[in-house]
Amino acid sequence: MANIKSQKKRILTNAKATERNKAVRSELRSRVKNALETAGTPESPEALRLAVKRLDKAAAKRTIHPKQAARRKSRLMRKINAASAK
Repeated sequence: MANIKSQKKRILTNAKATERNKAVRSELRSRVKNALETAGTPESPEALRLAVKRLDKAAAKRTIHPKQAARRKSRLMRKINAASAK
């Protein structure tokens, strides 16, 4: 356990940030999964838009790395396009 006051505060702020980031990542996975499940249906464009929006927002807030967001969007688009083509 830390003895220094600033380090005690840092532990608390890190815990808060971890909880917030965990929630964001969880929502990302849910949105991407939902977009993949609705591929080829009328709801697909809306689900895809929401997934991409959340990825961009997470990258902007540095919850995930911007290049990771770009990679995940690219993979998502490829899967959606492949499912729509069938």
